[in-house]
Amino acid sequence: MIRRILAMAVKEFLHLKRDRRTTLLLLGMPAVLLVFYGFALSFDVEHIRLAIIDQDNSAASRGVHSAFLRCGFFDLVWRGRDPRALDRLLDTGRAQAAVVIPPGYGAALSAGRGTSLQFVLDGADARMATTVLGYARQIAVSISPVMYSGGRLGPVTAVVRVWFNPNLSSPVFLLPGLVAFIMAISAVVATALAVAREKERGTIEALRATPLKAIELIVGKTIPYFVIGIAAATFCLAAAWAVFGMPMEGSLLWLALVTILFLAGSLGWGVFISTVADSQQVAFQLGLISSMLPNMLLSGFIFPISSMPVVLRAITHVVPARYFLAALREIVLKGAGIGVWWQDALGLLAFTVAILVFATARMVRSL
Repeated sequence: MIRRILAMAVKEFLHLKRDRRTTLLLLGMPAVLLVFYGFALSFDVEHIRLAIIDQDNSAASRGVHSAFLRCGFFDLVWRGRDPRALDRLLDTGRAQAAVVIPPGYGAALSAGRGTSLQFVLDGADARMATTVLGYARQIAVSISPVMYSGGRLGPVTAVVRVWFNPNLSSPVFLLPGLVAFIMAISAVVATALAVAREKERGTIEALRATPLKAIELIVGKTIPYFVIGIAAATFCLAAAWAVFGMPMEGSLLWLALVTILFLAGSLGWGVFISTVADSQQVAFQLGLISSMLPNMLLSGFIFPISSMPVVLRAITHVVPARYFLAALREIVLKGAGIGVWWQDALGLLAFTVAILVFATARMVRSL
């Protein structure tokens, strides 16, 4: 019995030696997962874009500036006196939070009276907003019980206003990311399997004998999955709105545009994988890993990109879900026009064009 077991084990080792892709996957994936999870999984929120609206311009108000910047979580992006700038700063995403210091703030503290600071948050990212809210309250407490001119100052309280998601509802924040996540995985895996199936069954040889060009094969293969993907995206967004109460503030036309771009890029990535994989099993593994991990960890779906190390932040620029998710949240939650998220649309377009070119070139070589 032991000899038979050893013989089977040796046979399997020889198979793994021949199948270098599977061996590399088994050896390399734990290391890759450790690196990505180790760096990307962080619940700390850093580099929060902060605007300060100082209507008092006193020594006490400048102390508020110092308190927020000294804690290390905030990056100052704008400072001024006009509260009307809040609309522009938060709508365009230039600022994620704002501190409004009212007139007479320093005088109230000098007289020992209580006063307040207004803290305004972008609630589209509920997880981040909840964490930042905790930071703001801690800072308000830290600057409250200080001595001034020999007398105890009155308490400073933080009055919080949350825009775009006043209740800080988690589904409102998570659902756009979930839609992108589901779309990416289903589109990539389905398309990768479609072409790999032709190879595995040997029908790719028959296709080589036809006058069919590579681009014609790609388009013909992806059209059915494109139609199914559009239907699935429509169903997911409709269900998120009707069942879970996700707002739909923006233009459906813009929403359709970015969805089509993202879906085309995902399908192109699936075709590219299918040109590398020799079997449906390998295509499924590559499609699942290459779409699931980046779209979950490196898109801003769960963990903020601003808190990641510099290297991972650079890698996120080649993850299409990063751009789609940012544009989706701007359109759905804020009702923003293309003037706000045009850079995300441009990034998505660049990825889609590049991957379709690479996939076509690989398919030409394959045929």
